[in-house]
Amino acid sequence: MGVSYELDAIAAAVIGGSSLMGGVGRITGTLIGAVILGLIKSGFTFIGVDSYIQDIIKGMIIVAAVAIDMRRNRKKL
Repeated sequence: MGVSYELDAIAAAVIGGSSLMGGVGRITGTLIGAVILGLIKSGFTFIGVDSYIQDIIKGMIIVAAVAIDMRRNRKKL
């Protein structure tokens, strides 16, 4: 069984500023999102947080980023 990186890829793109509602995303933003996720994962692993809890936290970060993006896009409509 391989490791699935779908959640990490989506989280990096959303944290980097790509909208799930369509539009333009930038590679630099996605790279910044990936670095942020890597730092978070390294920090949690260093302090001994279980991998399941790390996935839950990543999911919460995605939900927060999507909520911020929706609020930002609502003002444009």
